[in-house]
Amino acid sequence: MWSWRRLSLLVVTSVCLVLSLPALMGPHVAARVLPSFLRGPFLTLGLDLQGGAHLLLEIDQKKMVSDHYSLLMGSLRRKLRDKECRYAAFRASPTGISFELLDDKPDAFLLELLHSVDGALRMQRTGETVHVTLSEESLAALFKRAQEKSIETIRRRVDETGTKEPVIQAQGDRILLQVPGADDPERVKALVGKTARLTFQLVQNVLSLDEMQSFVPSPGDEILFSFESEEGAQERRGPNVAYVVQKEVLLSGDMLVDAQPSFDEYERPQVSFRLNGLGAELFAAVTQKNVGRLFAIVLDGSVVSAPQIRGPIPGGQGVIQGNFSLKEAQDLSLLMRAGALPAPLKVLEERLIGPGLGADSIQKGTLSTVLAIVLVVMIMFAAYSVFAGFANVALLVNLVLLMGGMAYLGATLTLPGIAGIALTLGMAVDANVLINERIKEELRLGRSVRGAIDMGYQRAMTTIIDSNLTTLIGAFILYSFGTGPVRGFAVTLSMGILISMFTAVLLSRALVFLWFAYKRPQTLWL
Repeated sequence: MWSWRRLSLLVVTSVCLVLSLPALMGPHVAARVLPSFLRGPFLTLGLDLQGGAHLLLEIDQKKMVSDHYSLLMGSLRRKLRDKECRYAAFRASPTGISFELLDDKPDAFLLELLHSVDGALRMQRTGETVHVTLSEESLAALFKRAQEKSIETIRRRVDETGTKEPVIQAQGDRILLQVPGADDPERVKALVGKTARLTFQLVQNVLSLDEMQSFVPSPGDEILFSFESEEGAQERRGPNVAYVVQKEVLLSGDMLVDAQPSFDEYERPQVSFRLNGLGAELFAAVTQKNVGRLFAIVLDGSVVSAPQIRGPIPGGQGVIQGNFSLKEAQDLSLLMRAGALPAPLKVLEERLIGPGLGADSIQKGTLSTVLAIVLVVMIMFAAYSVFAGFANVALLVNLVLLMGGMAYLGATLTLPGIAGIALTLGMAVDANVLINERIKEELRLGRSVRGAIDMGYQRAMTTIIDSNLTTLIGAFILYSFGTGPVRGFAVTLSMGILISMFTAVLLSRALVFLWFAYKRPQTLWL
């Protein structure tokens, strides 16, 4: 019965080894050698091995909070109008909302009104002046949601560029972005740095820059300037003008279904877009009611274009024209598809790691790992003879399974990860050393060969589990509190420990007992 159990273990191990082959070979070799069902997954190389762009980003919290208070302010004004309350001097800032309440209303009335807008709103009242703020818990939750949405939006933007496995993760109140293989950090920075808030607003007036100096917009309007493309520095879209647009947003980027670069009849790049059902309905209604007026397409507070509405536009499809280069049209359509960031992002740190440095790191890391394996194999053979062969087979299986496991779990191999592999190999051999030394002791106590092997594995088990468990705890702490390369080291070390416990205890034992059943030795040379 035991032999079938151990044979099953060997079969499972063999299957795992075969499935791990793509991770060792890489995509190019695997495509030539392996069948189609075995062409993946492959190891993902980190920034330090592959080269690429490293950006550390921070959410503009003041702008985010101010924008959120502006939204709440609009709702609060509507509630006050519904209750026929007179008010004046509404202002929104990063510190809260303030206004003058001209009617004599009790605090309970105001609190009920505020909580109907947002249950987390708090109020301070001094005479007619009312100052409204959000609770600390609500602000913290707002920031967390903004960070999560920013990470997801960045992932959609970077993934659409064809980059494989970018690292995007929160680091406290910041966001770490690593894009392996990226050779243009400025383009990456431009893609993730734009808020990409797209709105459609009606134009009230078009002013020259001279006229703008003395112009005072009405409370419902704002002045916006033209979007400047890369080519716009030499060739502008038109006259140097400012647009007076209504603050009311008639359509937003949230209603977009798709956006793709295309060309007009003169082969000039443009962006074609398609709206969802609600957006198409609103678009048709707005264009029908405002024939002859200019309709501004606004990106991050700049007017990309302001075409004249010549008639109703049903179907929810349109184009954005604006003297774009092809690259600008491609990037703009990508940003529109990925969606807007909840708040602007500031780039705190940027680095570009060349592929040459990554190739050098791979070469040196591979050489050090191979040397470690060779030295361990030689020392084991010198110390334990035949039993060293079982330990060394388990060691090599450990390495292959570790590579395959990292590939299947989508873990990224970094330079510290290679150091973790080398450390794992030493710890895997350490378990076999404990077992072999324990077998020696049992033989000295006069046990038979079979009994010594059995007791050696049983009595070494506790020590092996204890030592590996303490190392796992350390690796867990490193992963929990570390960042970047430290986490890569912790992941590799943890996986290596778990696999080494399997190979050192189960696999090597199965090999030893299969050898014993075949050879039936009367003595052991250890």
